[in-house]
Amino acid sequence: MRDKLYLKFKSQEFNINIISIFLMSFIILYYNFYLGGISFIVLIYLMYYNFNLKYKKKREWIQTMEELSLEIDDTIKQTVLKLPIPVCILEFDESISWYNKKFNNMVNKDNIFHKNIKEIMPNLSLRKKLNETKEFYTEVEFDNKKYTVVYNIVKIKKDKEIKYVIVMYWLDKTEYVKLLNKYEDEKSVIALVQIDGYDEVLESANLDVRPLINAELERKLNTWAVSLNGALRRNTKDKYTLIIDSKNLKDLEQDKFTVLDEIRDIDYGNTLPLTLSIGIGSMGDTHEQNLKYATSALDLALGRGGDQAVIKRKDKSIFYGGKSKAVEKKNKVRARLIAYALKELILEADDIYIMGHKYPDLDAIGAGIGIYNICKSLNKDSNIVIQSSNSSIDLFMERVKEDDNYSDVFISREDAIRNCKRNSLVVVVDTHRPNFTECEELLKISEKIAVVDHHRRGVEFIDNAVLMYHETYASSTCEMVTELIQYIDSKSSIDNLGADALLAGITLDTKNFTFKTGVRTFEAAAMLRKLGGDTTSVKKLFQGDLENFIVKSQIIKNSQMIDDIIAISVCEDGIGNPKLVSAQAADELLNIKGIRASFVLGKDKDDTVFISARSLGDINVHIFMEKLGGGGHIDVAGAQLKDISIEDTVKILKELILDYLKEE
Repeated sequence: MRDKLYLKFKSQEFNINIISIFLMSFIILYYNFYLGGISFIVLIYLMYYNFNLKYKKKREWIQTMEELSLEIDDTIKQTVLKLPIPVCILEFDESISWYNKKFNNMVNKDNIFHKNIKEIMPNLSLRKKLNETKEFYTEVEFDNKKYTVVYNIVKIKKDKEIKYVIVMYWLDKTEYVKLLNKYEDEKSVIALVQIDGYDEVLESANLDVRPLINAELERKLNTWAVSLNGALRRNTKDKYTLIIDSKNLKDLEQDKFTVLDEIRDIDYGNTLPLTLSIGIGSMGDTHEQNLKYATSALDLALGRGGDQAVIKRKDKSIFYGGKSKAVEKKNKVRARLIAYALKELILEADDIYIMGHKYPDLDAIGAGIGIYNICKSLNKDSNIVIQSSNSSIDLFMERVKEDDNYSDVFISREDAIRNCKRNSLVVVVDTHRPNFTECEELLKISEKIAVVDHHRRGVEFIDNAVLMYHETYASSTCEMVTELIQYIDSKSSIDNLGADALLAGITLDTKNFTFKTGVRTFEAAAMLRKLGGDTTSVKKLFQGDLENFIVKSQIIKNSQMIDDIIAISVCEDGIGNPKLVSAQAADELLNIKGIRASFVLGKDKDDTVFISARSLGDINVHIFMEKLGGGGHIDVAGAQLKDISIEDTVKILKELILDYLKEE
C-alpha cells in the first residue's frame, strides 16, 4: 500500500516538472527562438522516455504477476496432492470426481472414479446445504477405523456455467477413540453393598450354622470382587465397599448381576433368604460425587425392597434384580420413633393437609382417615385433600357423607392451595412420587412434609420431606398408619368408620389377606377389630353389581396367553368403572391354574390407557410397569399412558414380557 502511494506521488511530481519545463520553454521561446525550440525538443524527448519507461515497467509487472500466479497454482496443486490426510471431491450426486493418493490408500479399491461414495461407505450421511462459508462435520466408521469427515460446498464457474462440488477431508481419529475408551474404562466406580436384614437372616438359622452362613457369604463376595479385579472392604457386619473400573461395571451389566442369585442360593437351613442391595455410583466428576451417587443408589435399592442393584449415573438410574419380596421386620422400634416424630410435627404445625395419590383407592383414603384421626386426638384441625370421588371409593364416600364427624374433613385442591402456608404440615400417604400426589402444588408451598408409603421406591420421589416413613415390607399404608396410631398416644382412639377405613385399605392391598400378609399385618387388623372395625361392613365396600361380574367374565374369556403362564386381556369401552373392573379381573385371572401373572388394559374417559398388573410373586410385574412410567410392588402394580392406543400398548407390553422371559 505504501509503495502504491509513493509511486502515485512520484508520478504527480513528474507531471509538475513537465508542466514547469513547458512553461520555461515557452518563456525562452519568447525571448530566443532557437533556445526555446531546443527546450521543446528536450521536453518531447523526456515525455517519450517517460512513456516508454512506464510501458516497460507495466509489462514487467504483468509478467511477474503471471509467473507468480502460475507458481501459486502449482503450489496449491502440489499441496492438495501431497496432503497428509485423505481428500476427495464429490459431484452433487455424490459421485467421486477426484481423490488424492491417501484417499485411494484408505479405500483400497480400484476403479472408484465416478463411483457413488455410498457404494463404498453405505453408512456415510451428508447434509448438502448450499452454504459456501460453512464447514460441515459427520462421523463415519470404515474398515474398522473411525473418521471425522470435514466437508464444505464449493461453487465453480466455468464457461458461464455454475456447478457445486463437495470437498471432503477425512481425519482419522481411531487412536483418539481408543485412548478415550481406555480412559473411560479405567475410571473408578464406587459400589456400596449391604446385606438385607442380616440379623433377621441369622436369627432364622440354627446357632451352629450361623458361622457357616457368614463364611460362605464372605467367600462368595471376595470371589466376586476378585473376578472384577476390584478391591472389597468390609466396613461393618453387613456393609461393604467395592472399588472397580468402569469396564468391569459393563461386564456386571452384561452379566445381569448374577451375584444376587448366587448370594440368594446360600442355604444352611435359614428360613429367610440372604439377599444383597447394591448401590453403584458412576460417571461422577470426582470420587466424592461417585460416593454420593452410590449412597443415593443404595437408598433407592433399599427403598424398593432390596435384593437388587441400582446404578446411578448423574440423573439416570438403572435397576437390576428385585426378584424377592421385602422381608418383614419384627422389630417395631422404627414405627415408635416415627410416631413420636410425627406427633411433634403435628403439634407444631399451624394447620395440616393430608393427601394421597390421584384417583385414590381405599388404601390411600383409609390412611388419610387414619392420619386425620391422629390429628383429631391431638386436638389439631386437619383436612384431607381430594378433588373428586371415583368408583374405587364411591361406596365409602357415601358412608362418610352420612357421618357428622366427617362433615368438613374433605377439601378441594383449590382451597388447599389458597389456605396452605409455609408452616403448614403436609402429610402424603400411599405414594412418594410428587407428580402422583393429589395436589403437587402443596409440596412447593409447605416447608414441612411427611411421607408415609409402602410402595417400592421409584427414581422420582419427594426429596424435601422432613419425615420419611417408607417401608416396602408393609402390606399397605393403612397397616403402617395403624401401627403409628397405637404409638402416638396411649389414649388415642378412632371411631368405627375410621377403623373400617383402615381395615378396608389393608384388605384391598392384601387381596383379602393373601398377598404380602405378615405377622404385623394380622396384628394391625386385630387392633382395628378391637377399635370397632367391622369385617362385614368392610366386605360391603367391595361389593359390585351384576354387570361388573359379566364384564369381568368377558375379560377373562378374551384373555391371551403368553408362554402359558402370563395372561393379557383388554377391558372393552363403555364400562362405567373400567379401572375397578380391570383390577378385579386381573385378580381373578390369577385364580386360573397355571397363570403366574396377569395384565388387564383399559381406557379411561380422558382416553388415558391404564394397566392393572398382578402376579403370584415369582414374576416381578413392577419391572414392566416401571418401564411404562408406572410402579407398584412385585405382585401388584399399574401404569397409565397418554397419547397411545390400547393396541400399541398391548404390543409394547408383549415385547417387554417376551424380553423378560428370554432373560429368565
